[in-house]
Amino acid sequence: MQISSPLRLELDKSALMANWQSLNRMTAGNCGAAIKANGYGLGAERVRHYLAQAGCRDFFVASWDEARLLDSSEKDFSLSVLHGLREEDLGYALTSSVKPVLCSPTMIARWKSYAPDRPCDVMVDTGMNRLGLSMEEAGSGLLDGLQIENLLSHLACADEIDHLLNQIQLDRFRILAARKQAKRYSLANSAGIFLDKAYHFDLARPGLALYGGLPVEKAEGVLKQVVGISAQAIQVREVEAGEGIGYGVCFTAPRKMRIAILHVGYADGYWRAFFEKGQAVKDGVVCPLAGRVSMDMITVALPDGLTAGEGDWFSVDFTLPSAAQQTGLSQYELLTGLGHRYQSVWQTV
Repeated sequence: MQISSPLRLELDKSALMANWQSLNRMTAGNCGAAIKANGYGLGAERVRHYLAQAGCRDFFVASWDEARLLDSSEKDFSLSVLHGLREEDLGYALTSSVKPVLCSPTMIARWKSYAPDRPCDVMVDTGMNRLGLSMEEAGSGLLDGLQIENLLSHLACADEIDHLLNQIQLDRFRILAARKQAKRYSLANSAGIFLDKAYHFDLARPGLALYGGLPVEKAEGVLKQVVGISAQAIQVREVEAGEGIGYGVCFTAPRKMRIAILHVGYADGYWRAFFEKGQAVKDGVVCPLAGRVSMDMITVALPDGLTAGEGDWFSVDFTLPSAAQQTGLSQYELLTGLGHRYQSVWQTV
């Protein structure tokens, strides 16, 4: 017998698809999608399915565990593993159509030994000092003999439009592209798409922007919100004036008031940092948080005249840009921190 969850992720299929289509137009039809971390917390399989419906054909995940969940009989798209190829991954990688993104000389040697005629991707570090070959290694002949589909690098500061490193990385990536060692070249992430078309090259790899996050201010009005949270009321009760609410009794009722205890907390990615800032909405009426966020519950104050009872649903504000500002967390952390207790409800109209 299936039990319904008191927590819902309200996910907008149309908004997700529209966001990819907007980014695809901006990049002249050369837009892929990062669907790592379980589709940024929204469910990678469904995200990939809807983005494929929108026209996306190039997908990127972080690990081979993630790839295994998506490597189905559908073969009209490309799937790449950003974290490369460990020795332990070979058994699966050699029987799959998924491509590794080779990040080191050791990985390249491993691929050349086992699958020299198979296509792969390659990551080159142009200034982030994270994953990737050095510029010197990339120009040393190390890549000779590889069947490189996509040569990638990653922008470190694209969300800061005037950062000097953006131009430095662009100049270095142009050197790589001029060598023509790969079929396609990919530099721009979500924020990079909004920098300038010079960063777009042959393939962009947005992540956050697909899911309604705003990587830069210029994205406002271009991207649509995809994610909403709804939670049921466990109990509705009255609190007398002067009584405290929640751990540490950090909120004191200024007068006799009604409160609703909702079934969501920091175990569900609704963080303690929302204290004194978060809010829920019922029937269009704003209900501010009253007291600290608990592991599994929040308490909201019910304005006079609002009808509410046990089992009623409340929308919990989780608009990414404002939630990031309220909590000091990045939009990435907010999305990928959503817990496993939600029932995902995709709005398909």
